[in-house]
Amino acid sequence: MIAHDTFSRSIRQQLATIQSPVPALSAEPVAAAQPHARRWAAEPLHSDARILENTGHGWDDWAELIEAGPGRDAGHTAIAAWVHAEHGVPGWWAQGVTVGYERIAGLRLPGQMPDGSFSVSRSRVLDLPAPLLRAALLDGNSRADLFTGLDTELRSKPASKALRYTVRRAGHPLGSLLFSADPVPDGRLRVTVTHDKLPTVDDGELWKQYWADWLAAVAAVTDPAAQAKVD
Repeated sequence: MIAHDTFSRSIRQQLATIQSPVPALSAEPVAAAQPHARRWAAEPLHSDARILENTGHGWDDWAELIEAGPGRDAGHTAIAAWVHAEHGVPGWWAQGVTVGYERIAGLRLPGQMPDGSFSVSRSRVLDLPAPLLRAALLDGNSRADLFTGLDTELRSKPASKALRYTVRRAGHPLGSLLFSADPVPDGRLRVTVTHDKLPTVDDGELWKQYWADWLAAVAAVTDPAAQAKVD
């Protein structure tokens, strides 16, 4: 088995070839603020023009239709199913309508915790020895290579099954990370990264992609021919 410091340096080199930069401290809304007939708790991710073009209704219309149909308390799954079934909106756009409505109405969004923060998680099955990953995660110098541009501090006990860290960049808090590793029947390891305490749903989407890239880099180093799947 290779040394954990060699492993972490290889990950850093691989990340430089495939990974987008560390996300900004706070994501900007995708849709620009625009005048509308009702008070919105937050701007949806898609503009009114784009949602009208792809679904046949603008945001104010969708808000009225949903509240007259399944209702604001129906829940994400029921609203998305209703948008698809009753209005013939394809699945991806039905989800977009639902998330946009939840933002407009100020409802809790997917991934949002009771305190209002957001949590995202990515996992991948890797051909990776568990002791190698743990040794790299517990060594501060190795973590500097594993998480370029981020400052991490171990918050759990070193012997804990899952390892939790606070994460900062240039002194600014970026939430907390939880790493878990579980064996799968074929002898490989399912590695899961959970990023908690993110301020917005947009930050969650950016970090979800970041951790997918990170896991892809680990897979490329440990088994370039692997047919691993990101969940």
